[in-house]
This record gives sequence, C-alpha cells and structure tokens, in this order.
Amino acid sequence: MFGFGFALVPLYDVFCKVTGLNGKITGPSVALLEPVDSERLVRVRLIGINNEGMPWRFGPEEGVVKVHPGEMRQTAFIAQNPTERAMVAQAIPSVSPGEAARYLHKINCFCFNSQTLAAGERVEMPLLFVIDNALPSQIHSITLSYTLFDISPKGSEPPAAASADAAGKREGAI
Repeated sequence: MFGFGFALVPLYDVFCKVTGLNGKITGPSVALLEPVDSERLVRVRLIGINNEGMPWRFGPEEGVVKVHPGEMRQTAFIAQNPTERAMVAQAIPSVSPGEAARYLHKINCFCFNSQTLAAGERVEMPLLFVIDNALPSQIHSITLSYTLFDISPKGSEPPAAASADAAGKREGAI
C-alpha cells in the first residue's frame, strides 16, 4: 500500500496536465485562429510569487489585464537577481479557477524554460497568451500565478557563457 501511494503521485500529475485539473498547465499552445469575441471581456489577474528562499524580485508588469476571448494578448513579468552570484530559476504556472486552465493558451512564456540571471541583472520576461472562445460564460475572471523556484546548481555557479547566452536571447532585456 505504501508503494502504491507513491505511484499515484506521478499518475495524478500526468492526469492534471492532460485535463487541466487543479489549475496545472504546461508547455506551449498552438495559436488559435478564432474570431475575437468583442462582446465578452475577461479579467486576468497576474501574480508572481517567490518560493521560500528565492531572493529575486519578481512580479508582473501589469497586475490585471482585460482581454476578449480569441484576442492574442502580450504582457511581461519583471525579474531581478539582487544577489552577487548568477542564479537559475524556473517559474511554475497555476490557473484559478482550475476549470479555466484548459481555456488559457500560452503561446510564448518565460515558464517554458529556466531563466539564468547574472548577479544584479534585471530582465523583462514576455508572456503571450489567448483565452479560448469556449471559456464557460460564468467565468469572468482568471488568476494566472507563477511561483519562482531557485534551481541553481548547488555548490557551483552556472557557467558564465550560459548566463551571457541566455541574456542575449531575451527580448526587451533591461
């Protein structure tokens, strides 16, 4: 029974990823070419949270965006590494209400890859998304939150070349 309990955890995670249950969404979506529903307006609240021990300053450029279903929307999150060493982070998204996760399609998101920031570096990390027209009519507000985790290698700094390469690939780095 003890082993069976541990085996259920990965199966549950896979189930949540496939169905969007519990607000879990991962990976890029294909851009949907749907007409914009200008009759409806959905409020998307953006939240940035640091996991315990993560020293970065991290948060959305805009706290709330209003978007019509079918409309492609771009915004960004700002991250700054105030430490004196390079660090690597990974953002994990969550959507509330959980039912809305299957209708929020991220086309481009900083959460798809880990982020390497040099000591003191500050960057703008883009987020491009669309809300599916099939979003149930009773949902007028969605919360998209990201929890930022420190995934820096323990006992060593990330290679300087990787940090410089990652910084060069970011658009709008500030």
